[in-house]
Amino acid sequence: MNRSAAPRTLMWVGIILVLATGLIHLIEGPENYEEVAYKGILFFLNALGAIIAAIGIYRGEKLWGWSLGLVVTAGALIMYIISRTIGMPGLEVDDEWFEPMGVASIIVEALFVVVYAYVMSRPATSGVMEPSATSRSAYSRDASH
Repeated sequence: MNRSAAPRTLMWVGIILVLATGLIHLIEGPENYEEVAYKGILFFLNALGAIIAAIGIYRGEKLWGWSLGLVVTAGALIMYIISRTIGMPGLEVDDEWFEPMGVASIIVEALFVVVYAYVMSRPATSGVMEPSATSRSAYSRDASH
């Protein structure tokens, strides 16, 4: 387990951003499922992944919580770009770059990636304090009496 002591504010920002990504995909899922089933399923899996990532982030799980959040958000961001440039199997290239839900999705996904990078670049902190050398030696002297 790799737990982080990210400040509570960053934790909540990460949770809100990843859940916003999941909510957008949950809302858009049925429409995309009607278009092509696999795309709709990917949208629903994105929402599920966002919920799981939010739980991990809340629990302080840096390795799987925050990293799953990155997979969910950056993956969605990359697929948005792919769907509008080279296209996806069975679909025409989507030329609507600035539809409202797409723009909202891009914003929250990009913000999560920035917060993720900041959280992961912070030095790891542990809730367990190591005794200093002076207190260890003082304890050793007291224990020997």
